[in-house]
Formats: sequence, structure tokens, C-alpha cells
Amino acid sequence: MSLELSPRAAEIVEQAKLLLAAGGYHGFSYADISERVRIGKPSIHHHFPTKADLVLTVVAQHRGQSRAGLAALDEQVQDPLGRLTAYTDYWANCVREGSMPICICAMLAAELPMIPQAIADEVRAYFGELAAWIAAVLESGAAKGQFQLRDDVKAEAQAFMSTVYGAMLTARACGDPQAFASISRAALRQLTGPA
Repeated sequence: MSLELSPRAAEIVEQAKLLLAAGGYHGFSYADISERVRIGKPSIHHHFPTKADLVLTVVAQHRGQSRAGLAALDEQVQDPLGRLTAYTDYWANCVREGSMPICICAMLAAELPMIPQAIADEVRAYFGELAAWIAAVLESGAAKGQFQLRDDVKAEAQAFMSTVYGAMLTARACGDPQAFASISRAALRQLTGPA
């Protein structure tokens, strides 16, 4: 899938991303996009013939940005604990500022049984890549004696990922952005404490 977008298509994608974070796949329509971007629904259909096309583009773009962000962390932060801290700090900032209060893939994962298969596949791939990255960071940190893993690295990576994404939901449910930072710091402490 090509992610080369015209300026107008990029604006549509950005607004769709914000609407996905607010209410998931079924929480918005092209009428909502039309109002935000100030163009008619036929113009949106010109860029994205179906809602599934639009959301697939949004998720593919999000996945690409995530890949690039994780690669940058690997390059810029040598310390494994520092990498995981920078990752959770990124999300803590998004949650606190409200710029992206929850990952769109988390919202879509909750809707997996009711969204188009291509989008579900992209969401699963996002989480697969993220879990693999976390596992690699945990393995590196364990080898350096930084992390005390209590289970195999795959299970530990999935547990950490689940805690981070659960913290997003908790912050939203409690109306307390600080809850995300508190929970993610606790998850990091658990990794570094004695097994």
C-alpha cells in the first residue's frame, strides 16, 4: 500500500486518526471528517472510496511511524531500560497532552471481531512488531543484568505491552492522564526488581 498522500488526503487521514482514537472504527463517519476538513463527502470518497480504505491507510501510516520511532529509539538510546522508559514517556506525553490519548491500534483491537479483515490484519501486525521490539529490548537488558525476567521473554514482552496499553485504558476510564505514567513506571520497576 502506497502511503504517498496529497496534502488534502493527509489532512483527511490525520482527522480520521483523531476520530479513531476518540471512538474507534464505528465511532465516526465521513460526515464527521467532512465537518472537520471542510470538504464535501464526495471529495473524501475521491481520496478514499470506502471507510475501510481510509482506516487501513491510517493504520498503515501509524504502523510505519511506530516502526520508525522504535528504530530511532534503538539508534539513539543504547541503554535498554532507557529505551523502554523513552517509549512509555512518549505515550505518557501523548496521554497527558491529549494529542493521542490512546493508541488507535488499541481502540481497533477492541473492535477486531467487527472491523474489516484487512484492518484487523494490520492491527495484529502492529502488535506483533511491537511485542517483538519489546522482547528484543528485554533480552538485551536481561543480558546486561538490568532486567530480572520472571518468565520467558515473549511472555514478559506481552505482559509489559499489555500493561502499557491497559494503562491507556485506565487513564481514559478514570479521567486521569497521570494514571498512565504511574502504571507504566510501576511496570518498569517490576522489570528491574528482584525476580
